[in-house]
Amino acid sequence: MADNEIILTPEGRQKLVEELAWREGEHDAEIIERIKVARDFGDLSENSEYDDAKEEQSKNASRVAEIRKILSTAKVSAGAGHVMAVSIGCTVEIQEQGKDKTCAFTIVGTTETNSLEHKISNESPVGSALMGHAKGDVIEVTSPSGATRHYTIVKISR
Repeated sequence: MADNEIILTPEGRQKLVEELAWREGEHDAEIIERIKVARDFGDLSENSEYDDAKEEQSKNASRVAEIRKILSTAKVSAGAGHVMAVSIGCTVEIQEQGKDKTCAFTIVGTTETNSLEHKISNESPVGSALMGHAKGDVIEVTSPSGATRHYTIVKISR
């Protein structure tokens, strides 16, 4: 997150807003309660429950600060205009040349990447190669290992 611009989909921004509310509200209250209970166990120098709760409090505070920074600096993708070109928030179906199988995924900002949900970053090799292209375009992707592949954009949707 150094100097790179953070781009979020509206859904990704909403998830962060909800996580922030949970971390500052319910989760923080749970941690405070754990600390109170652990204090009642007596000597804090050898109290693992207290140490665990304080560590969780520290992790929670760090994540709250991280989310606040993201929300304060990130741009929310508004999507493309009337021409359906690949942009953040689009679901793209591509087919590798010479193969019958297609694959589909959603282009998202780097903080929303999740391979289990088929979400790839706009900064990944495939994501950056797709940005701005339209249905029917053939793109060339060079992987980090140096292999080059060609894909045809089969479908773009929002």
